[in-house]
Amino acid sequence: MSLGKIIDKKNNDLFKRIDQEKVPEHVAIIMDGNGRWATKKGLPRSFGHKRGVDVLKEILKASKKLGCKVLTVYAFSTENWARPTKEVDFLINLFNEVLRNEIDEIHEESIKLRFIGDLSPFPVTLKKIISSSESLTKNNNKFLLNVCVNYGGRQEIVKVAKELALKSSSGEIKPSEVNEELFNSELLTGGIKDPELLIRTSGEKRISNFLLWQLAYSEIYISDVLWPDFNEFEFLKAIIDFQSRNRRFGGIESLPNESFEDSQYSS
Repeated sequence: MSLGKIIDKKNNDLFKRIDQEKVPEHVAIIMDGNGRWATKKGLPRSFGHKRGVDVLKEILKASKKLGCKVLTVYAFSTENWARPTKEVDFLINLFNEVLRNEIDEIHEESIKLRFIGDLSPFPVTLKKIISSSESLTKNNNKFLLNVCVNYGGRQEIVKVAKELALKSSSGEIKPSEVNEELFNSELLTGGIKDPELLIRTSGEKRISNFLLWQLAYSEIYISDVLWPDFNEFEFLKAIIDFQSRNRRFGGIESLPNESFEDSQYSS
């Protein structure tokens, strides 16, 4: 049996274990480890970023096949500007190249593409292709791919706080009207269901300023696999792990005839 057939069989075996009634509608991913993957292989970091794009395409297809509706990926954080200028320039050019090469296929797959973050520092050419890509796919409704670029969770929350403060000072809203629902509607992800699952690759155990508000009750899955080695098999493992969890949202799951005294320490 060829390696390809063995991989397909392993993926299919895992896929059969998925409970289709419990597939997360929205999955968020911190795609971490591109540079380390390349360095370990004695390659320039740019090779890891290029390979990472191929992995994203594979995971996008896998999530659609599984029945997810939204995939949000962390592509470039506000902190990534601190990286060497050469690497930042490469990443910006890579965004440009990928959009030009992939947007037609993304559109044909009826995927809506949305960029989340402050785009103002990017070159005009990149901003134009981002705008045209979003316009081309805006009416697609089978799947939503959110790409977070120059994004920071704290910065997003501060931005919303300022906007609500301005609306309050102008009399557009009353301070008493500010609540979670209103705050949520002003976020860059307004109108999108919060992620049920966050996947982070490379073994790092932090959320790195990603979707701080939206991840309040998300399940977190840490994979030791570096992003360029992540694949459909690893993605399905994350989904199976997610489905094994008891999502209580701060409550408890009571058993029949269980009293408060029996259950108060069970959480």
